[in-house]
Amino acid sequence: MHPSPSFALLSRDGELTSLGQEGLAESIANEDGERQIACAIAFQGEEMYIGNQAKQQLVKNSANTITGFRNLIGKKFSEIPSPSQGNLIQHDDDVPAYKVEVLAPAPSPLPSSAPASAAATPRSEPIPTTRILTVHQVTTIFLKSLIQGAVITIPPTFSETQIEALDAAATEAGVKVYQFLEEAGAVVAATSADAALHPDRTQLIVDLGSSSLSLFVVSVREGLGHVLGEYSTTNVAADQIDDKLISFFGADFTKKYKIELDKRAETKLRLAIEHTKRTLSASPGAATCSVESLKDGYDYTGSVNRLRFDMLARPVYTAVASAITNLLSSLKIDPYEIDEIVYVGGTSCLPGLDEHLVASFSETVSTPFSMGTVVGGGIGDPTTLLARGCAIQAAMIAQIPHDEDFAEIRKAFARGGDVDAPVLARSLGLYFPQDNAESLHVPVLLKETLLPARRIVNVDITLTEASKQFGFELWEVEEGIRIEKVKPPKVEYSDDEGDEEEEEEIEEKHKEVKRVALLGAQTGEALLGIKTKGAGPDKDKWFTTVEALVQVSTSGEVTVQVKEIGEGGAVLSIHLS
Repeated sequence: MHPSPSFALLSRDGELTSLGQEGLAESIANEDGERQIACAIAFQGEEMYIGNQAKQQLVKNSANTITGFRNLIGKKFSEIPSPSQGNLIQHDDDVPAYKVEVLAPAPSPLPSSAPASAAATPRSEPIPTTRILTVHQVTTIFLKSLIQGAVITIPPTFSETQIEALDAAATEAGVKVYQFLEEAGAVVAATSADAALHPDRTQLIVDLGSSSLSLFVVSVREGLGHVLGEYSTTNVAADQIDDKLISFFGADFTKKYKIELDKRAETKLRLAIEHTKRTLSASPGAATCSVESLKDGYDYTGSVNRLRFDMLARPVYTAVASAITNLLSSLKIDPYEIDEIVYVGGTSCLPGLDEHLVASFSETVSTPFSMGTVVGGGIGDPTTLLARGCAIQAAMIAQIPHDEDFAEIRKAFARGGDVDAPVLARSLGLYFPQDNAESLHVPVLLKETLLPARRIVNVDITLTEASKQFGFELWEVEEGIRIEKVKPPKVEYSDDEGDEEEEEEIEEKHKEVKRVALLGAQTGEALLGIKTKGAGPDKDKWFTTVEALVQVSTSGEVTVQVKEIGEGGAVLSIHLS
């Protein structure tokens, strides 16, 4: 038996993940324990730094440090709203480029006809020179230094031109790209195997990145995802929280030393607060921010507790919640219909954000915080979620055979090979009439299920001792939310506390299922019914166990087969074209 291959994958945020022989996606941490690689490149003399080391160069070498190039891939200089980085310039043909100072190797000495001297020849020194790097060249350098093959996630704001530019940079860097995967697809790939969650559920994906906010509503049906709606904006971003923290610590420093911060000092603070936010994410206590020689030789150490931090970040939390409300309203989805909230990005690890958002959803909604999987590189860790989804997706693609029988499948994963699959417009449910009881409802296929679809469920049916008759009905059903107004528990007041005030009624929401249209019904006589014995509540009752198979084709044909489990059992079926 051959061991399964090991992959190294890259997500859009620079996260690397390996898929080992056990088939588990595990994020790779560097020597500092960091699982995210900053999208940054810096030049210092003859040296070139990539990733987190380059980000540290922003303090003393900002003119030769390049950051934020990912969002500029495939764009023209005139399309950039407001170039904020000082070394970003316009190159030939409206191409954005970066101007940096490097040391070029010294020229080779000219050959001499004079006899060789015994004296040592002075070493030629490198020559300072200016280098112009286009965004394409920067991306190529970054990719080439990291990986040899990848599934790469793309943000929803990327245009087809930007994807083509990224593909060209990856090809030039020698990186084999299996697929450019949308963020929602990577999330579904990473979370669909979670046995703790129902296989049929509705996900809300919250991606709070450094420069933008992206939201997705996805219906997950047995591991297959269908995007119901999405929203992206650059008006809400994690950098706004960083700006609040910098202002908070900057005001504290100015109060202590009567010195205003300049741009360099603010850059030092911006790097230091990364550790502060990690501490607040992992601990309920206060977090410190320490910077050596922040300004004019003065060291600074400050602290912020979670309550104060959440107050600073509340405008961003509120903006995220408002964007979610608007997206769900546009899709006509009640927040109580959301079964799971998935967070993407390091800022999403903040407990205050989760506490602010879940207040609008059902108490049973699942989040990485409620499940205890938010940190440590696990299945719910927002910092590694996209990379692990890429690893799982790449492993699946690599296992597809290369023969002609699977050519169409491989083509579907290539660029431009998107497949438009129909979805079920309304849920299907089976109802089994019970003697002296309400019909037993069994949800089989939920709406938004990708077609073709096939489901098998086992059901225990109550029989009557006289007839042994059983049957089923196939219905189109509609899920909804029922609002019930109830009075809160009465509070007893003492005589000193004054008159009792009548409490206002509060609304309680409950999920409900309504039968809309009867599609078909069948009845028959059970051949394998059994009578229970013992002293329990089901004593002397008759039961039979049936297996229900429901299939729906891409053209909408429905086939239902209900049969008793066991040799010689009764079989009932319905076929709708």
